[in-house]
Amino acid sequence: AIKDNEVYVLEVNPRASRTVPFVSKATGVAWAKIAAKVMCGKTLPELGVSEEIIPKHHVAVKESVFPFSKFPGVYVILGPEMRSTGEVMGIDSSFPVAYAKSQMAAGGSLPMSGTVYISVRDGDKKAIIESARKIAQAGFELISTSGTCAALNDAGVPCRKINKIQEGRPNIIDAIKNQQVQLLI
Repeated sequence: AIKDNEVYVLEVNPRASRTVPFVSKATGVAWAKIAAKVMCGKTLPELGVSEEIIPKHHVAVKESVFPFSKFPGVYVILGPEMRSTGEVMGIDSSFPVAYAKSQMAAGGSLPMSGTVYISVRDGDKKAIIESARKIAQAGFELISTSGTCAALNDAGVPCRKINKIQEGRPNIIDAIKNQQVQLLI
């Protein structure tokens, strides 16, 4: 705020209120404390921070918690603004179990059957193939927009094309509204 040509700082919010505690728990390092000391003039080497810290024995997965089930009728369409009411963490020695733990902690559930919608950007199409194959082998039907569908089918992963919104109906929004999709990736 500025009053009489004097600048007053009312609040400093670096938007680290959720991510920093998560990374601290995942790595075992008090990053907020280190950051505060750096802001006071200490250097990272003086504080013993000389390299990236990657956990060797576990994977940590952060999942957002949304209020949709607790507040019936709330507007559920997500956009770029923050709508989550919190986050939870799943930790395990393997990614699949850490992910499952994060989903359970967030109050969600992973489907055991049904249809999975997968749509990724071109640069991620190769990377999604093995996961999609495992999902299909687990008995799920896969649906995708044209590009992802073609990449999966070309790799021998059975997938059915569904229209993007701008391509006409029925499209993915129709499938979601009709509860024909159990998981979105």
